[in-house]
Amino acid sequence: MTAGHLAANGDGEAADDLYFDDAVELAQRVATAPRPIVIGLDIDGVLSPLVDHADDARLLDGVADAIERLDTLDDVTIAAVSGRALASMRTFGLPSHVHLIGSHGMEAADTPMLPLTDVERTRLSTLLVLAQDAAATAGPGAWVETKSASVAVHVRTANPETSRQALADLGRQTADVDGASSKPGSNVLELFARHASKGTAMHGLRQTINASTVVFIGDDVTDEEAFAVLGGDDISIKVGTAPTIARHRLRDPHAVLRWLTALAG
Repeated sequence: MTAGHLAANGDGEAADDLYFDDAVELAQRVATAPRPIVIGLDIDGVLSPLVDHADDARLLDGVADAIERLDTLDDVTIAAVSGRALASMRTFGLPSHVHLIGSHGMEAADTPMLPLTDVERTRLSTLLVLAQDAAATAGPGAWVETKSASVAVHVRTANPETSRQALADLGRQTADVDGASSKPGSNVLELFARHASKGTAMHGLRQTINASTVVFIGDDVTDEEAFAVLGGDDISIKVGTAPTIARHRLRDPHAVLRWLTALAG
């Protein structure tokens, strides 16, 4: 078994033998990979420890400096690829050379997002009503985040039992909305009026840069879509202990910082 890979039994449940890669050794593997290299980094749970409310998230001390130093490496492109809206991503103070790709690939700092069609606007309005009802059902602590083409119901600080049922019902209701889709995450369910995925975003980066190696590091369910588009010579890194198809694993954002620091060095 590759270090960092989570074994699973026949029912898809996590096995007990969970391994974490050595951050320095994994950095060396990336540093010696064929170039050009594009490195995609999720933010929450990767560069920033998870917090109860998304607005309170901050980069781990030292992350920005390490990423700044990565700009000195030849043929290495860094991109932050997040489910956050682009405006929210800009509040983290990432170095200016980092490509910002937000809303699961729908927004990019250098490419204006296509305006919503009349059908998409109507669909988004419907999803907003469903999201607000679900947050009310989940109870105190649940809240709704609105984005350009999606809405997300956050339940990290809400009652676990009412939240679980509210999100389950919301997922079923969303499936009945023509053209809509949903993505589960860590204590969140996001509803989309327009399809997007981090996998599509990373594939687009590969094509634009003509990268020989793609690296992606993420912690959440939606990051699995990015892992899924990587080839056998690419490098997929899961942060945390959740089940994954990634071939490598780091324990937490502090391990990510060690990886970034070693790679920059």
